Amino acid sequence: MARAKQPKTIRQMTIREWEVAFPDDDACAAYLVSHRWPDGEVTCPRCGSMRVYNLKTRKWNWECPDCRQGGAYRFSHIAGTIFENTNKPLRDWFRVIHLMLTSKKGISALQVYRYMGFGSYKTAWYMCHRVRAGLANEDFRKLMGIVEVDETFIGGKAKNRHWDKRGGGGRGGIGSGKIPVVGAVERKGKVVTRVIETISGDILKSFVRGAVSEKVSLLVTDEWVGYRGLDKDYPHHVIRHTAGQYVVGAIHTNTIEGFWSIFKRGVVGTFHKVSAKYLPLYVAEFQFRYNNRENGDIFGEAIEGF
Repeated sequence: MARAKQPKTIRQMTIREWEVAFPDDDACAAYLVSHRWPDGEVTCPRCGSMRVYNLKTRKWNWECPDCRQGGAYRFSHIAGTIFENTNKPLRDWFRVIHLMLTSKKGISALQVYRYMGFGSYKTAWYMCHRVRAGLANEDFRKLMGIVEVDETFIGGKAKNRHWDKRGGGGRGGIGSGKIPVVGAVERKGKVVTRVIETISGDILKSFVRGAVSEKVSLLVTDEWVGYRGLDKDYPHHVIRHTAGQYVVGAIHTNTIEGFWSIFKRGVVGTFHKVSAKYLPLYVAEFQFRYNNRENGDIFGEAIEGF
């Protein structure tokens, strides 16, 4: 029997290559400018004017004569980005971004704090969350082809919580006190996720209509009642896990469950605890890494979105 063809390994930027590419802050600034304005024409981040000119007395600074609000508007290469108003060198930011993008299951702010030698844990925590917020601005298109949709719940077991925070108990699902997250994945393509309030039919159907094109060849879900009625707009098929079904030809949800597995391993093994307030940022981080798993320049892709 012929051996199945192995997928091509996508090689990411190594630490040695990173060191060569970004020896100092000027190299980082030049890289940011080239990705922010790839055509070479710097534009004003406030009004979009192209009539900006360099300030000879200040490197990486420009002035826009069209923004006349008490004088011409001056801006730098980090204005309007996640790096704006930072007191940390751009090279430190680039190092943190590289660490986050090359760690499949993420890297905690405490580990970043130890690795980078920052003066406080709060600095690392702030930088990591700023990066996650930038990754959340990923370009979006509706999913096509064969699409799987599934929901999961994030949070610790009720028995491990304080007695007054246990909610309804249970390992997961409704009444467990955990946070529901819904996701849709295009096979061999991208994933779209969203933290939701409940797994009601209205919320799930609204998510599917916003994330999945009606021109898909197949839409697969499990038998949860919230997905009923999707067959009116989609070629909808159900895999019945309660009946012992897991794969019936092309009908399965193994791809999206694989993504949930990576995310949960990150939450349990790397972060240990994720609050409901910041959960959307963590989901966005894992979504970005998954969607760029075959992108050899994931670092450049991230910088362009910042």
